[in-house]
Amino acid sequence: MNGKKLLSIITVNYNGFDDTCALIDSIPAHDQAEVIVVDNGSRRNEAAMLALRYPDVKTIRSDKNLGFAGGNNLGIKAAEGEYLFFVNNDTLFPETDDRGTAFEKIALLIRRMQQDPQIGMVCPKIRFAWGSRPIQFTGYTPLKPTVLRNHAIGFGEEDHGQYETPHPTPYAHGAAMLVSRQALNTVGLMPECYFLYYEELDWSMMFTRQGYAIWYDPAFTIYHKESQATGQDSALKTYYITRNRLLFAKRNQPFRFRYLTYAYLIGVVAVRDLLKHTLRRRSDLNRAVLSGIRDFFAL
Repeated sequence: MNGKKLLSIITVNYNGFDDTCALIDSIPAHDQAEVIVVDNGSRRNEAAMLALRYPDVKTIRSDKNLGFAGGNNLGIKAAEGEYLFFVNNDTLFPETDDRGTAFEKIALLIRRMQQDPQIGMVCPKIRFAWGSRPIQFTGYTPLKPTVLRNHAIGFGEEDHGQYETPHPTPYAHGAAMLVSRQALNTVGLMPECYFLYYEELDWSMMFTRQGYAIWYDPAFTIYHKESQATGQDSALKTYYITRNRLLFAKRNQPFRFRYLTYAYLIGVVAVRDLLKHTLRRRSDLNRAVLSGIRDFFAL
């Protein structure tokens, strides 16, 4: 597919009309960019509502919730851009300042990819949208063998300009990631087996296995409200994180580590979570943990 636009901005909406409107309102119009919203099985037909309010936005309605990857893959198939910028619908673009408009800042991320075709993905700086807007992401550390633990660099810190140097990162952050169509055509669509959580981590592994690098570049900053769709402490989130970290291990861990990872995730992490939820009298979260383990082995 030959891109007719330079940039396609893609977001997935699920019962999040107000958040999605706030996002669209924050995106400056540009003749080289298009905005695509996939309404992913919302209770109302929010694609139709968005189309009425924003006639220049490309809206897609899925009657079924296809999950994070499935919704974004619908957006990919409709996109015309040479570069695709995936953003959560609970993010906000920055206002114009002395460093330029949002599009001019995104253009700097695009330029980084154009200068090095082996860079397949670039993530901006991500800051939380509340309070003093602390840092959420300025890159990731590598996953540790067996335990599959890592952390987001700068998480929770105040932004004093201490992470202004672009650098490679082993994984992209799903809240905001820019992908070149050339790399996408080589790597393929997002893996839909996860439904929610871990998709971007697995997709990042797919990119690196094909020889592409992933970068963090603070030339652009996006603001994230975080977990508006699923809630910070919900049974849904607990279920998919429990199931999907096991699924991620199955798909990506070398055989020599895989069963050690299963033992750690079930015998240590899941047991810890069950004890924690029991102390908090959250039987719903305990059921979610046990269902996540059961359904992984049923896959």
